[in-house]
Amino acid sequence: MPQPTSRRRFRAGLRRPRLPLLRAPGRPALATLLTASVLAGAYAVQAVAALTPHVPLLLAATALSLAVEGVLYRWQRGVPALFAKAHADVTVRHVLRDLLLVVGLLRLGEQHRETQYASLLAGLLLCYALHCAIQAVSVLVRRTRTLPVVTRNIDASALRLSPAPPALLRRPGHRLLVFGLPATAGLTATAVTDDARYAAAGTGLSLVLALGGLAVLSLRLLPGRRPAGEQEVLAWFDSWLAEYRPTVGLYFSGGPSSVYQAGMWLEPLARLEGRPLIVLRERFMVSRIPATDIPIVCLPKVPTLMRLEHSTLQVLIHPSNSGKTSQVLRIPTIKHAFVNHGESDKLSSCNPYAKAYDEVWVAGPAARERYALAEVGVEDKDVVEIGRPQLDAVRPYAGPPTGAYLTVLYAPTWEGWDGNPGNTSLIEAGENLVRALLGDPRVRLLYKPHPLTGSVDPRAGAADRRIRELVRAANRARSGPRPSSSEELAARTAELDRLTAAEFREGADQAERMLVQSVPPAGRAEAVARATRAWEKAYWASLPEWEHQVVEDAHPSLYSCFDTADLLISDVSSVISDFLASGKPYAVTNTGGLTEETFRARFPTVTAATVLTPDATGVPALLETVRHPEKDHLAEARAELRLHLLGPTEPSSQERFAEAVGVLGAKAAAHRARTTGRTATGVPGPRQARPTPARITLPAPERPGQLA
Repeated sequence: MPQPTSRRRFRAGLRRPRLPLLRAPGRPALATLLTASVLAGAYAVQAVAALTPHVPLLLAATALSLAVEGVLYRWQRGVPALFAKAHADVTVRHVLRDLLLVVGLLRLGEQHRETQYASLLAGLLLCYALHCAIQAVSVLVRRTRTLPVVTRNIDASALRLSPAPPALLRRPGHRLLVFGLPATAGLTATAVTDDARYAAAGTGLSLVLALGGLAVLSLRLLPGRRPAGEQEVLAWFDSWLAEYRPTVGLYFSGGPSSVYQAGMWLEPLARLEGRPLIVLRERFMVSRIPATDIPIVCLPKVPTLMRLEHSTLQVLIHPSNSGKTSQVLRIPTIKHAFVNHGESDKLSSCNPYAKAYDEVWVAGPAARERYALAEVGVEDKDVVEIGRPQLDAVRPYAGPPTGAYLTVLYAPTWEGWDGNPGNTSLIEAGENLVRALLGDPRVRLLYKPHPLTGSVDPRAGAADRRIRELVRAANRARSGPRPSSSEELAARTAELDRLTAAEFREGADQAERMLVQSVPPAGRAEAVARATRAWEKAYWASLPEWEHQVVEDAHPSLYSCFDTADLLISDVSSVISDFLASGKPYAVTNTGGLTEETFRARFPTVTAATVLTPDATGVPALLETVRHPEKDHLAEARAELRLHLLGPTEPSSQERFAEAVGVLGAKAAAHRARTTGRTATGVPGPRQARPTPARITLPAPERPGQLA
């Protein structure tokens, strides 16, 4: 395996503790407009200087345009895309820059020099032709390295994977800027000195660089240098499936911000007996799945996905619905269970799409009743109560806060798709709640917004930014002792880095990452779990107990925030149901314009909550009940609601989850046996099996351990 030349983080969201420094609203757009205006102005000045001609001005404008180009590709990467939409991509800009220099030279020189400069112009045209050739070869190389199956935690060395070509050769903007710089510099020097040798030397150097880059890329197309072809990769994948013999898997498809939905089911999946598998559909998602030892396969195309039909896979669990879910549901040999990524009283928790699955696995009786009342086509016999395995480790209520500060977790949900004002408290009540909490000198606030906040309604995003500013202002006004050293956190972070960071060469592509992210060492998952717990403990210990925090990264997790908080304030969402596992007090904000009686009747998860109005007038009384449990009259109701929402504590949720997997897997095996028997007697089965491909011998895989 090639040795990496640089280290690249792969901890899926783990960062050092910090209070986020957000940009002011509108500042990114202003920076983009300013940068684009400066670049356009530089070209305008360069044109004037070339036609005048004015050498100092021409030199300054050329240097400025080159400098701005460098800024674009380093800090303002959205601006080149903006120019490309206006058909002013990097090639057009570079040609224009050099053309204006040539015009300036022609205007400065005598008429008889036009023949001399014609050869320079021919050299420039050849440079651009080579640039186009490099781009064409680069596309061919990329296609040979774009495999039909992308893997992680699997030994894919049999596919002749190799390090990716240098990133400079694969990025047309960077490449043209670097390779064309000598020619541009030579033309500029000639304009200043009136010596054509500088332009000739610069153009010659650009030609040499372009020819070298073309040669390097062309070598990648030789038969011995290319990765395995499509059919060979598919044969290898079939052989790996036959060798690994997966029994249960997690199927996930979604956007970058939805990865948390899959992440919450990784640990319960890894703790199952058998051989788990993660099936993805989007290539970018392979690197976004949090640290785990479970084998990951990404199957972007439907024909490749259908190869799972003839594997040993029996059960797929689905934490979310997506447009591509219907494709995998077509596989008749696999049983499908919808587990959702959280349960709440919202209609989204009993979506009619759920009837497409073989079974719907819910936490407790409340969800079963919810499906019955919703009448969305899910039959009661197909609903299985498994609890919430993720919550088995949540620490139970241990009494009122004993320190100087009461820690309040404010975790609003996002605004949703339907525009219902009751979805999130951020818009109507968020700032009032935060001001009321920050106004109590004995409160420490943990603000954890939903990852999708502001994705639909800009008002929610604006409220989120204002709340963050309120938190920053409150911290500036506070003072107190700080932990003397963060050496423990630094050590824990380094340990977690060592266990979960993958070492990638700079510019590594997916094929190279497949090679680097091979089978993890035995016991890594357990070590990651221990290191994560130690990191979270060190994280909270490193923070001043009086300082408010904005928690937006994947770590510390929401459940770690549960353990730290004395009180939760949230909206009608799955956060409430999960928090009930702790038995601690919680409050829900009523922003839908309902009376409190109607609000409690419509949303069962609110029955054991303190209901807050948008003006947050009830916050002081709520804090008082947390500090003095004798004033808390909802403790018994919370215990009853917890049982109704999450089911019994014995057997554990993980045990019930494992039992549900086993029962559904047995149904899948029985169904396969029946259909195989019918096929053997001449009755057509669901789909005829294709011939078994030639098998590639693979080493026996390690059983995945507990995930991070």
